[in-house]
Amino acid sequence: MFGLSELAVVLIVVIAVLCAKKLPELARSAGKSARILKAEAGAMKDEHDPATPRVIPGETVPPGTDEPNGPGGRQPRP
Repeated sequence: MFGLSELAVVLIVVIAVLCAKKLPELARSAGKSARILKAEAGAMKDEHDPATPRVIPGETVPPGTDEPNGPGGRQPRP
């Protein structure tokens, strides 16, 4: 009579017809969740990568120090 694949197709069509009003909302929330997850994963990767130095425009790092603008992070007075 009906095989498993035919029953699966009929079931998907019935679900789509009965839940047609909720499908756009579900797809929208799934997209938002995916964007948030991607942004958080990128932030975690950047946060835990000590090999790349932190660069801020306007700051200078003298050779031999790890602190921007010299010891204490202050800019020298002119």
